[in-house]
Amino acid sequence: MKRLAAIAAITLLLAGCGGGLYLGWGDCCDSGAPSVSITTAQTSVAAGGSLHVVAAASDNDSGIDEVAFYRVDGGIDTRLGSDGSAPYAWDVPVPADGRSSVSVFARARDGAGNTADSNRLTIAVTP
Repeated sequence: MKRLAAIAAITLLLAGCGGGLYLGWGDCCDSGAPSVSITTAQTSVAAGGSLHVVAAASDNDSGIDEVAFYRVDGGIDTRLGSDGSAPYAWDVPVPADGRSSVSVFARARDGAGNTADSNRLTIAVTP
């Protein structure tokens, strides 16, 4: 009998606050990846210099948490760092190791943890 009374009380309590119970952690429904692109005004960069890149990123559901910048070194993606607020920008160090070009890309992460990579941007390296 006490159990039925407790169930009735809980049911009335829930009905009074909208009729349901919601338990949630974070953004449960954002399964879409953000959008990201990368650009630079430079057409070439000196070996040992730096390449200034800017990324544009957006997400319709949970916003952008960060944009990380990567340099591609011999097929390996080297994370250089990240920017947590727009405008997302980074000065990419260019090694003086004899390479003739440098490739970079940006990776955006939204508030739900979804990620997307930009196109790869390849710029000529001058000696």
